[in-house]
Amino acid sequence: MVKGFYKELAKLLSDAGYEQHDGSKHQKWKCEDKPTIILPHNVVSRHTANAILKTAGIDHKV
Repeated sequence: MVKGFYKELAKLLSDAGYEQHDGSKHQKWKCEDKPTIILPHNVVSRHTANAILKTAGIDHKV
């Protein structure tokens, strides 16, 4: 089984003040004054994971 980045991204988003909202295949994460982030459950690319963090304004690399 391929280990993805979903759990790590979810923790980083949560720590940055984002809250998880509805979704099944993809989760919506929202935070005031920041863009809504769509987080798929199957993030396996490091580049995609880092792009999601960059969009969220989180200065961290996975």
